[in-house]
Amino acid sequence: MALWMETGSEPKTETEIADLEAISALKESTALELKEKGNELVKKGKKHYPEAIHCYSRAINQKALNDHDTSVLFSNRAHVNLLLGNYRRALSDSQDAIKLFPANVKAYYRAAKACLSLNLLAEAKSYCESGVGKDPTNEELKKLAKQIDLKKLEQEQRAAQVSKALVEAKDLVSAIEDRRLKLGNAMYRELTGLRKPVLDKNGILHWPVLLLYAEFMSSDFIEDFCETDMFSAHLDIMFSESCPPLPWDKENHYSRDAIELYYEAGSGICLSKRKILRYLLEGTAAANVESIGEEEKDAADGSPYDSSAGSSKWVKVNEKRTLHDVLKEPNFIIPMIPVHYVVSKRSGFYKDFITGKWRPPA
Repeated sequence: MALWMETGSEPKTETEIADLEAISALKESTALELKEKGNELVKKGKKHYPEAIHCYSRAINQKALNDHDTSVLFSNRAHVNLLLGNYRRALSDSQDAIKLFPANVKAYYRAAKACLSLNLLAEAKSYCESGVGKDPTNEELKKLAKQIDLKKLEQEQRAAQVSKALVEAKDLVSAIEDRRLKLGNAMYRELTGLRKPVLDKNGILHWPVLLLYAEFMSSDFIEDFCETDMFSAHLDIMFSESCPPLPWDKENHYSRDAIELYYEAGSGICLSKRKILRYLLEGTAAANVESIGEEEKDAADGSPYDSSAGSSKWVKVNEKRTLHDVLKEPNFIIPMIPVHYVVSKRSGFYKDFITGKWRPPA
């Protein structure tokens, strides 16, 4: 019997030849039946997909079909793997199908689909182009090629946005370093949100500045405080006679001639360049970028400022000074954006504030 022939030996008798032909025919019939069963299982829906893959695999393992039909089996299995999200396996099956029968257009389509899902856009486009080369009228491949081009364009635009955000943030860090400003952890994020300084085309810093009325813990924002502006210029506008009184200032204590501005001296820890850069990237296209370059390698956070040498907790701001002059004070650690406290000399709260009896809420 041919079943008992040694491996590698050739059939010699007519009986052995007939037996081998019968075995081959049986295996071919089995492979075709398994293929049809797999096709039927795919039509039944997702819960039958694993069984369909098993049928196609068994059919392939029969090694009884010609290259064209075996290519179809690999392509069919690739189709089911795509439906299941097994993109690597789908790509591998599609590649095997193409090797066996280079005119299998469906295999090119499925290879392109798998590559698109794996974000292998160049390979996906190549498979599309090869498939269209085999079948110039194939609309599915042409439509898929457009999807690939669109995704590539979106990724290029995204990459440009990330690059722009990184450059702007690094330029800001450099500007802050050049001015020898010290930045610490952000405060009052519920008020400040994602506001950040901006470096204009002339290399001038523009800061959002938070003004806190300590007595009432109410707030105001100066959205664009140029570093070359004096405080008096902004306060003159905010507290001009034409402006309505503050709604909570029932006794009209907070008038232009009565208010004073303070900052908290030596509050917090100076942050490293890396942490500052990470903060500046929040809310941008580069917020989740893993590597941000050499800035990742800088020194760790610094030590808290030592204010024990007789310096006051609250430092009064000279309104005739510029924002830059105040921010560069050795004892001013900017909590990511400048925070200044507004108090009135006419208020009973004033004495508590300047003597240090009042502290900002934790």
